[in-house]
Amino acid sequence: MRIGNGYDVHAFATDRRLILGGVDIPHTMGLLGHSDADVLVHAIMDALLGAAAMGDIGYQFPDSDVQYKGISSLVLLDRVRQMLDAEGYGIGNIDSIIAAQQPKLAPYIEEMRRNIAQTLQVEISQISIKATTTEKLGFVGRLEGIEAHAVCLLVDQK
Repeated sequence: MRIGNGYDVHAFATDRRLILGGVDIPHTMGLLGHSDADVLVHAIMDALLGAAAMGDIGYQFPDSDVQYKGISSLVLLDRVRQMLDAEGYGIGNIDSIIAAQQPKLAPYIEEMRRNIAQTLQVEISQISIKATTTEKLGFVGRLEGIEAHAVCLLVDQK
């Protein structure tokens, strides 16, 4: 078994959609990034890649590469799944948390779980997503951006 830890942060930006866990969430601002800036999926990808000692998303999918401009993070997550499959790793579980002062995310959590489970070809019971605020503290509390943390367990299936 191998564990991985992932973290990502993106600043809010105008004229961008807010995509979290592959869900387009109505909000006055989206997140700034080269791809769709899905901070949750990015943290999950980093946890998975880290557990497999395959670097991070910046190494695997550099923002200097135009092919990733505006790409759905779920597409990249699927590529990470394929990389794990090729090395004989299966996913035990993923636990994640999104820190966002706004918007309220509870109504979207189950759809996020479904999207991620489907992309990774695992059961929804293997995917945990929680959301919290920072009680108006820090950059998240000042509505400057959103952060996400994720941990995962990989199982060597070789």
